[in-house]
Amino acid sequence: MKAIIQRVQNASVYVTTLVVNDQMVSQIGRGLCLLIGISRDDTKEDMDYMVRKILSLRIFDAEDGKRWSASVVDKKYEILSVSQFTLYSHLKGNKPDFHHAMDTKKSQLFYD
Repeated sequence: MKAIIQRVQNASVYVTTLVVNDQMVSQIGRGLCLLIGISRDDTKEDMDYMVRKILSLRIFDAEDGKRWSASVVDKKYEILSVSQFTLYSHLKGNKPDFHHAMDTKKSQLFYD
């Protein structure tokens, strides 16, 4: 698994289609916005490890002002997680190749 983690004041995800313009899927206030890539070789143990690391990552300031000493759990902030298969892309010439990413149906069950 790969994760890109960003601290945010707020974040939201919108879907734009030809039928519906900019429909909001989800939004959060202060917390973490995650882009999660799942490889075809990832296991439940990999997922458990990533969740544990993200939840305990000391990326926020504590109440006493000490920098980088509080986690998203400590602060009771929110998390917005977005599945992002493109984190496992490789360029083959001028074309992206996604064969290292988990299959769509399997990754949806794994992600959920």
